[in-house]
Amino acid sequence: MAESSNAITTRPNINKSSLDDAYAAPANFLEIDISNPETHGIAKKRYTDYELHLRTNLPIFKLKESTIRRRYSDFEWLRAELERDSKIVVPLLPGKALGRQMPFRGDDGIFDDDFIEERRVALETFINKIAGHPLAQNEKCLHMFLQDETIDKNYVPGKIKSM
Repeated sequence: MAESSNAITTRPNINKSSLDDAYAAPANFLEIDISNPETHGIAKKRYTDYELHLRTNLPIFKLKESTIRRRYSDFEWLRAELERDSKIVVPLLPGKALGRQMPFRGDDGIFDDDFIEERRVALETFINKIAGHPLAQNEKCLHMFLQDETIDKNYVPGKIKSM
């Protein structure tokens, strides 16, 4: 009787991982940072764009590291394409901030440094949610948005073939 209860309470023999395993690079990763906002142009032709830096080891992406610049309207295009062609629920973008675009404001409106930083953080959250979704990772529009210098808005929608 004592022997059988002892067998029940013995711990299984589990191999402990080494420090090298614990601190090794993750098996799969996808990191997208948005930084370095720059405002261009004057008057009504003024706009702000952001630097997107992608690092990944996912085989579906053709480039393992890329840096491109995108403006808010490019994010709107991506969201519209994903809503039209993919099977995922696409998160909302940060608002257009129409109140900040009114004339005779006491600040720089949408070109105010605090607003640009708020938008940058919100856009980074948006793109990481999208890019982290396994179904969205197969969409051509996402790959073009993240890795091509220019967006071909006449592209043929479709899926990326796994590498």
